[in-house]
Parts: sequence; C-alpha cells; structure tokens
Amino acid sequence: MKTITKELPLYQTIDEAYKDFILTQKHPCVMAKTLFMTDNYHLNVYKSSQDKEDLNNLLKDLESFINQYDFESKTFESFLAVFPFEHYESEIGFEKSLWQTLQQLHDLDDCDWDVLVSDNPEDPNFSFSLKGHAFYIVGLHPNSSRMARQSPYPTIIFNLHAQFEQLRAMGSYKKVKKRIRKRDKKLQGHINPVLKDFGKDSETKQYSGRAVDSTWKCPFHKTSKFV
Repeated sequence: MKTITKELPLYQTIDEAYKDFILTQKHPCVMAKTLFMTDNYHLNVYKSSQDKEDLNNLLKDLESFINQYDFESKTFESFLAVFPFEHYESEIGFEKSLWQTLQQLHDLDDCDWDVLVSDNPEDPNFSFSLKGHAFYIVGLHPNSSRMARQSPYPTIIFNLHAQFEQLRAMGSYKKVKKRIRKRDKKLQGHINPVLKDFGKDSETKQYSGRAVDSTWKCPFHKTSKFV
C-alpha cells in the first residue's frame, strides 16, 4: 500500500527512517504500528509545504489515495506528506507553517466541504476537508515537545475521518484510544493536554501537537468555492 514519490533522492532512506520511528522506537500509537507492519501507509515526499506546484501535486496524490480506498472495508490506511528539506526550530514556527499549508490546500481544492463534518474551525464537530472527504490532521516534526510527534522530518499525516467513525461502529474506538493514551503517558509521563474526543472540542487544537492555551484561535478560514 505504501507509495513514495521517487523523483526525489533518498526516498528509500526516508521510508526506512519512518519505519524506525514507528516500529523500532517506542511509538505509542498502536494504529500507526499496525499500518506500518502491514504496509498500509502512503508515504509521499515533497520539496516544499508552501510551493503551489508541490501543493497541487499533494492534492492530486490525496485524491488518488481517496479513490483507491475502500470505504466499506475495515482496513485502515494513512497518507503521509513528508517535507525533508524543511526545518523548524520552534513549535510555533511549525504550527504557523502547518496552517498556511492547510489554508493553501483548501484554497486550491475544487471540491465542496464534506457534509458529514462542520466547516467552522471553532465547532467541536469540525474536521478538515479536502477533495470532499474529512481528515483528521496530525502534524509532526523533530522539535515537537511531544515525543510521539518527533518524526524524522516535518510531516503532515492525513487520516480519513471515516476511519474513526468505522472504529466507533465496530465498538473498538474507546479501547484503541485507551491503549494509545496509556502508552503515551508511559512514554512521556502525561498525555497531550489538548487531546479531546471528536464532538467535545475543536480538533484544530490538536493538529500541530503544541499545547495551545484557551486563548488560541485557529487561523484557518473557509473560502467560498462556488458563486
């Protein structure tokens, strides 16, 4: 299932680095471990998270990812956009770049927002939508304060919102969540304080991994696609 943009050098090294990060190290996310053990991940490498051409390519790759995914199956997959040529000294710097990327992707997107989730970033039922499908976004970078997010390179993970709903339908969501948070607490001493279940608080606070306070406002603005 894994796919890697092979136009860039060292893609195999990048893939191996992520296997080590998820499988060899004590990564707390049991779902991530399962995805990497079964090759159900799609790893794509891009030169820039801000360049329009790169972002158009990312959107096309996301569309291909969506089109090949079987929404009726119980198999879970993740899409990883890796930016090995970028570096962020601070969590705030990464957070700013992440939201700039997401805003640009939204502006380039030619599809309506997924009707199953809110398009208001302040709404507890918000989830980010691209190509007509909702995604839960996970930002990772080497200088994250969360050990679970200290990836080899700056990365944006796109997890289909439908997969979490599938877990709920299967009755597995609470069990998986409990295992992940228990492992995360064992790794770092405490779980990420911004983690909340979908529908209880806006998930935008979780995207970058930084522990934002109550005054934080999501910088994303939905734009009108069609007149």
